[in-house]
Amino acid sequence: MPAAISVIVPVHNSARFLKACLEHLKRSSFQDYECIVVDDGSTDDSAEVAKAAGATLRTTDRRRGPAYARNIGAKSAQGEILFFIDADVCVSPNTLERVHANFEQDPELTAVMGSYDDVPESQDFISLYKNLMHSYVHHTSRHEACTFWSGCGAIRKSVFEEFSGFDESYERPAIEDIELGYRLNAAKKKLLLDPTMLVKHLKRWSFFGLIKTDIMDRGIPWTELILRDRMLPNDLNLQLSQRVSVALVFLLILCAMYTTLRVGRSFTLAILTLLFLMLAQFGVESRWRTQPKALVAMLGLMAFIVYLAWVTYSGWLIPPVIIAYALLFFRHRYAFKTQRARRISGALCGAYLVGTVVFTFLYLPFERTALLFYAVLMIVILLNSQFYVFLAGRTGRLLALAAIPFHLLYHFYNGISFGVGMVRHVFRRAFAPHNVVPQAKDASVSQDR
Repeated sequence: MPAAISVIVPVHNSARFLKACLEHLKRSSFQDYECIVVDDGSTDDSAEVAKAAGATLRTTDRRRGPAYARNIGAKSAQGEILFFIDADVCVSPNTLERVHANFEQDPELTAVMGSYDDVPESQDFISLYKNLMHSYVHHTSRHEACTFWSGCGAIRKSVFEEFSGFDESYERPAIEDIELGYRLNAAKKKLLLDPTMLVKHLKRWSFFGLIKTDIMDRGIPWTELILRDRMLPNDLNLQLSQRVSVALVFLLILCAMYTTLRVGRSFTLAILTLLFLMLAQFGVESRWRTQPKALVAMLGLMAFIVYLAWVTYSGWLIPPVIIAYALLFFRHRYAFKTQRARRISGALCGAYLVGTVVFTFLYLPFERTALLFYAVLMIVILLNSQFYVFLAGRTGRLLALAAIPFHLLYHFYNGISFGVGMVRHVFRRAFAPHNVVPQAKDASVSQDR
């Protein structure tokens, strides 16, 4: 008798993550499933890991992308429900149980997607920020979804085949899952977001890897998809508050530029000093071996602040800033014998940091254009305050504070992505008016057990 659920895992050079992924699947409370691993042109021992775990193995002739790999897995699946997960996630003990229950409880349900949990495997700042933002968005969005997510998403096989699966023209990990979700939504299929259907993300993000993924693999293609389908739902990352935040961040930049022209470099010095203090916790976590670019960026920012303080005769601003950074550095790098000692040191560091921030605020100019800058900044922070509270509850207040400038940067490059996506969409409409979206093709695939 065929399994109730077919779990499909595409993998490319992720043997270490895949091993953990398959081990957690075996610990599921729901055992009526088959596991199909599709090795998408890996050069490591991903295939051997899949075989050792007893998974059904499919291999492609070369790297073709996760959309292609998932379609291959779906063709081999025996279950009525296809459950897609990435190789770098681990299911919770009840994840498969939640998948099965959702479809059993609602015969009209076409697809369901879950969420990352709020305890990411990697505890560095960038990974915490990225994974917890995903968790927050999925836990606060409407349960009636209008898209799909293949990192932890299930769909009826009959519907998946009816819609020809994922669009294989996406040869890199991109928005092939969102694109499928938009097609399903346009056909009035019922889609569900279940925030209790959890997986743990194992990936360790880097700063520049995060930006590249958000812009090139997500932001620009997603914009083109929105314009192609003329669909801009007020949900997930496209909520109205997020769109307003993007517009306000660009207004904030204009205000900062105009205020600098009117007031001079002293305004820039104060703003960069506040930025440095907010990023201090991120800076002390950066290590040369793992995050050399981040460390260089923080040291470069400090050097530029020292230079501006020197040329504006504001050298008195430098010592308190350096002391604040040094206190956080020593607290992060040296362990305390008791929890009480760590709490006391944290309170002292926090008090000193707050005092330094207040001291820097007193140095800020308070003229009309500067006040507009402060007002816009406060509005953006308030619009996203629930996310910062969510972060503070799971990472601590210092890391939540460091997340604010990263979130402003996130809104900024989302705006850039939207602009580039619009230009590309118009260009393609003008020069390739008869271009159609490719459908899933027959695949070159070898089979193994």
